[in-house]
Amino acid sequence: MGAGGRMNVSTEAKRSKSDVLNRVPYSKPPFTVGDVKKAIPPHCFKRSVIRSFSYVFYDLAIASLFYYVATTYIPLLPQPLSFLAWPLYWICQGCVLTGVWVIAHECGHHAFSDYQWLDDTVGLILHSALLVPYFSWKYSHRRHHSNTGSLERDEVFVPKAKSNLKWSAKFLNNPPGRVLTLAVQLTLGWPLYLMFNVSGRPYDRFACHYDPYGPIYNDRERLQIYLSDVGVLSVFYGLYRLVAAKGLAWVVCVYGCPLLIVNGFLVLITYLQHTHPSLPHYDSSEWDWLRGALATVDRDYGILNKVFHNITDTHVAHHLFSTMPHYHAMEATKAIKPILGDYYQFDGTPIFKAMWREAKECVYVEQDDADQNKGVFWYNNKL
Repeated sequence: MGAGGRMNVSTEAKRSKSDVLNRVPYSKPPFTVGDVKKAIPPHCFKRSVIRSFSYVFYDLAIASLFYYVATTYIPLLPQPLSFLAWPLYWICQGCVLTGVWVIAHECGHHAFSDYQWLDDTVGLILHSALLVPYFSWKYSHRRHHSNTGSLERDEVFVPKAKSNLKWSAKFLNNPPGRVLTLAVQLTLGWPLYLMFNVSGRPYDRFACHYDPYGPIYNDRERLQIYLSDVGVLSVFYGLYRLVAAKGLAWVVCVYGCPLLIVNGFLVLITYLQHTHPSLPHYDSSEWDWLRGALATVDRDYGILNKVFHNITDTHVAHHLFSTMPHYHAMEATKAIKPILGDYYQFDGTPIFKAMWREAKECVYVEQDDADQNKGVFWYNNKL
């Protein structure tokens, strides 16, 4: 499977050099979700408690090892070397904890096991440890999956029409402005989204993932939003006690900086999954669930594909069948590509190059003047 996966990525990467920026089809596809599902081996939809927990234990074991090495040996290094060792720890630990984040995300999709209570228990613990309000994000993310590609109802990274751009867009549409925008997005984007709905869909009043009575949630969900808040506050209290015992610098070095890496990767991964010059967006006159789910792109993060449990290079399959466990997603992706044909999009562009290109090319969306399908919108950058 490993060799086959590498060959597959290599082939897709070669293809991407020539036509990855070509627009994907936006007409209604000649296949149904049922047709796609029939192409996937039935075992791919089976969830194993033992196998799912094996990934949790493996990731936590690696994270514990990194923690032990960092706290035991880095303080023994002379100062110039410690200045290099700590950032290395932050990056490595942040990557592993991003994998933990992805497993918690799977719990929110009921892809961890056949038991909803177990999925929610594991997800609440893991996401709370990473300062994510589990149920709050679970419900908003579910609505993202239900409305992907919709300009009116999608929940995250909803592109703006040219007429709705802020005055600052023109001044930031240059290399220094893009550096500043990306820096803010990668460092503060995730907490700003949770607290203030930045980059989310517009609501008629203030929206916040920590507010049980905010417009994101309905009456049946409010109690679980409180539970999410309790989970996050409990971790904050634990961090407060750690600061009192170990000092602020120790907590920042051991926990805070790796968490910044996690948050940065989370924003980067999500941004690149849903932002691409070839992908359409739809208004209510054209949108349907299948075309919206197909308006996503798989990327190649190299070895990090495995560290991130393939959420990066199997995202199209994930949007079509979100309850499928990650350890079957690569096999499913290979199975559905012949059915999807040109509707499947893979971009093997190096990640940071792709990030810069998308920041440059994907500033707003607009309709093509000559296009008869007036409900279809494409990215543009000419201000």
